[in-house]
Amino acid sequence: MKVILPVAGKGTRLLPLTRETAKPLVRVAGRPVLDYVVDKLAPLDIEEMIFITGHLKEAIEDYVTTSYDVPARFVEQQVQDGTAGAVDLARPYVRGPVMIIFVDTVFDADLSLVEQVDADGIIWAKEVEDYQRFGVVVTDESGYMQRIVEKPAHPISKLANIGLYYVRDWQTLFDGISQTLAGPQMKGEWFLTDAFQYMIDSGKKLYTAEVDGWYDCGKVETLLETNAHLLTSGRARTTTALSGVTVVDPVYVADGVHLEDCTIGPNVSIDEGTSVRSSSIKHAIVGRSCRIERSRIQHSLLGDAVSVSDKSYDWIVASRDEVGGAP
Repeated sequence: MKVILPVAGKGTRLLPLTRETAKPLVRVAGRPVLDYVVDKLAPLDIEEMIFITGHLKEAIEDYVTTSYDVPARFVEQQVQDGTAGAVDLARPYVRGPVMIIFVDTVFDADLSLVEQVDADGIIWAKEVEDYQRFGVVVTDESGYMQRIVEKPAHPISKLANIGLYYVRDWQTLFDGISQTLAGPQMKGEWFLTDAFQYMIDSGKKLYTAEVDGWYDCGKVETLLETNAHLLTSGRARTTTALSGVTVVDPVYVADGVHLEDCTIGPNVSIDEGTSVRSSSIKHAIVGRSCRIERSRIQHSLLGDAVSVSDKSYDWIVASRDEVGGAP
């Protein structure tokens, strides 16, 4: 089985961090988001991962080829024309069942279902209360998809489509993509969900499987929530107590971090090479080689090589020496 991973997006909701860091490589609880996704594939027999790249494609290629043992192929999406256009670029390389994973989330899902379910494909979903923000999956009584509705005005379903799919009938999927690409765009894009609707309308069966957990990594507030979840679920890594340092668990503190006269936590991740002096940090992700002195930072996301001195920040995103928000 092959896996298609569309990773061409610019991650505009995480700017300015994503100017220099590809969205799948944004770190949460000490690891890139992409690592958590690839970990989930370990039990499966994966022939090849096909990355549909775009923004900062060289960084993604370098990371994948040096970090994973699974064969990988990279195809550039030169025009950002939507999810259907992205997956269509993998068409020449798919000759059998395929998984499609959008690397915007960390998920807890039983992927072994691909070997158990009698269906033409599987769409994983998660029940949510704010269903109007998502595309939702409408199922029959047996859990098979009937249709996908984008941002419904009425509660026809609370099962949010999370961007994780398995397709056994790959031929009909690509037939649906062809029909989708031949039609009009919606807001400048073609959507993969239209191809799944084509499969249903053609008599195919797509089973809807609910995930145990779904943690968004696409915007600052949800990325921080995901960081907190991972820290409380086994990713915490505290530091040896130092004089003048207070640690409020859970935290992740990498090797090579220097802490002096500071309070760290809760829900804080700090990557290697960073120095924190005479400061407090909570509910935040701090990148590598940062320098934080005499400052208070909370509910914030700092990329690599950020320097902050004599400031108090709440809800900022920063990349290198560029610090956004108001003190």
